Amino acid sequence: MDIKKGDTAELEIEKVVYGGRGLAHLNGMALFVEGAVPGDRVIARVERAKRNYAEARIQELLEPSPHRIIAPCPYSGFCGGCRWQCIAYEQQLTYKRGFVADSLAHIAGITGLEVNAVLPSPRIFAYRNKMEFSFSDKRWLLPQQGEGDSAGVSVALGLHVPGTFDRVIDIEGCFLQEERGNEILREVKGFVRQSGVPVYGLRSHQGFWRYVVLRHSHHFNEWMVNIVTSEERRGPVQGLASMLGERFSEIVSIVNAVNTRRGGTAIGEWQNTLRGDGCMREKIGPYIFQVSSSSFLQTNPHLFETLYQVVKEFASLTGKETVVDLYCGIGTVSAFLASGASRITGFDSSESAIADAMRNCELNSLGNCGFSCEDAVLALSHEASKPDVLITDPPRTGMHAKVLGGIVRLLPDRIIYISCNPTTLARDIGLLKEYYGLKAVQPIDLFPNTYHIEAVARLERR
Repeated sequence: MDIKKGDTAELEIEKVVYGGRGLAHLNGMALFVEGAVPGDRVIARVERAKRNYAEARIQELLEPSPHRIIAPCPYSGFCGGCRWQCIAYEQQLTYKRGFVADSLAHIAGITGLEVNAVLPSPRIFAYRNKMEFSFSDKRWLLPQQGEGDSAGVSVALGLHVPGTFDRVIDIEGCFLQEERGNEILREVKGFVRQSGVPVYGLRSHQGFWRYVVLRHSHHFNEWMVNIVTSEERRGPVQGLASMLGERFSEIVSIVNAVNTRRGGTAIGEWQNTLRGDGCMREKIGPYIFQVSSSSFLQTNPHLFETLYQVVKEFASLTGKETVVDLYCGIGTVSAFLASGASRITGFDSSESAIADAMRNCELNSLGNCGFSCEDAVLALSHEASKPDVLITDPPRTGMHAKVLGGIVRLLPDRIIYISCNPTTLARDIGLLKEYYGLKAVQPIDLFPNTYHIEAVARLERR
């Protein structure tokens, strides 16, 4: 029996796969069911049919999984954020450990190593220190609102419908950020609606207001607001900045990033500082870090120190080692390793991150750290001598083949690989396993109520 789009079927959900979807089988074909939990019995409707698999959505939940709970957020199941609110947290950790182990087994071909139990987050809500919200000239309605596009609402500010670039759910708040951030979000929306200046149309590419990015310092309780617009117009953004500054004393910095390009990104081509110095501070362990608006910082401050202590333990430094820190960001890992290393050199392609790293090096009196704004490929090609330890914390896509080639050329004694994607972690480990043995993997749940998982791997030269 062929399976085609529009078909419905009763399914038993067997497991959950990386990406967050439930897996079932029908007539020998794999069906990936959005929003399903292992143990669910559902009626599912096929949304897309391929030769070897199909994608489906739940039409009716006949019998819920024992691991299914009621999601507290009214937008759960509709927005692209924390899709796992419907799964008990302890079970989320079990699934995530499985993602790491399965990826290592099926992609890297490594089965003999037991993946450590996931280190849980002390908070499963209100933990994110950065949230990005999109403007749209029409909002996407939830089922109780009529479902579909609404041209009658001229300003929507919120999160995207999964898999879409032009559909934004207008939200009043997000459970993943501190409530103060939700208050700021609502004030921004109210100001923009009253401003008379149009928001950016995600299809028309006309309009002014594009994104609002909120960042929060957990230790100092400082907020930074980045207003992303399609052009530079001081009047509207300065008015918004003045209003926010008057109402929220915790906002220490407000910037206006200008992105004139059509591509959907909240990173500006240039930016103007409207309040403060364009930065906020964060403290991790004994170290204080300056973070500018476009620099990367891990998103869960409640596990900052846990993550970096794992890296430090895996690095096993004695005070004599030279260390290369690839994708070093603002220098957080380098700071935690500095006391145990002879010399640390950090590389990142972001100018703002390297500027922050240099300032943070001075701020924390780290005399044995140096930083350079270079792409990882170029950084490794310029390294003449073998480092004893290589730290790498690449983006979700993992390391480029040329970066892996540079590592193989240098052959450091140990590699500590920090990853937010178990599939690309496993791919890269598989490509290095001729030269390196995998000794330990520690998953850390930086992303509760989502399918994402951070992991730190220790590799030693054979």
